[in-house]
Amino acid sequence: MQEGFQHCGQRISIVGTTGSGKTTLARSVAQHFQIPHIELDALHWEPHWTAAPLEVFRNRVTDALSGDRWVIDGNYSAVRDIVWTQADTVVFLDYSFWLIIGRLLRRTLRRSLQREELWNGNREDLRTSFLSQDSIVLWMLRTYRRNRQEYPILLQQPEYAHLSVVHLQSPEMTEAWLLSTIAPCHRLS
Repeated sequence: MQEGFQHCGQRISIVGTTGSGKTTLARSVAQHFQIPHIELDALHWEPHWTAAPLEVFRNRVTDALSGDRWVIDGNYSAVRDIVWTQADTVVFLDYSFWLIIGRLLRRTLRRSLQREELWNGNREDLRTSFLSQDSIVLWMLRTYRRNRQEYPILLQQPEYAHLSVVHLQSPEMTEAWLLSTIAPCHRLS
């Protein structure tokens, strides 16, 4: 994996553990490059936190990626083949446990207390977010180590050899990558 290199990707997938900042970075990339931002969570979750049927989810993702330029964020293995086959760049946010858990706790508390709508009328609440088997915090704890181990292996698979991979291990690296990517791409436009 290459770290912090310049690349003017047109089809960018951003992955990382829940709470790492995938959506925030995807929004920044979309704004700077004036390309559509696609959030996998918005395509996956139906009202009342009901997961879309697999075929529906896969069709939504396929339709969303029909354009020539986009940035997408999310970790759904059920659609990884669709996303990564069409992507030219994968950005892996691989931050420390303590940074991610701190961000996730603050974000989840804010969303719960403000009753912020996420996708399709869904909102996080304190009980579900912190005290249930469906807790987003519990999900982060279950997937943090696995993601750090699996993504480097997945990104070495032959079917993904076409991808430029950006492995970012701190917010400072991410900011430097974003700045170094934006300037050359704007000069090329």
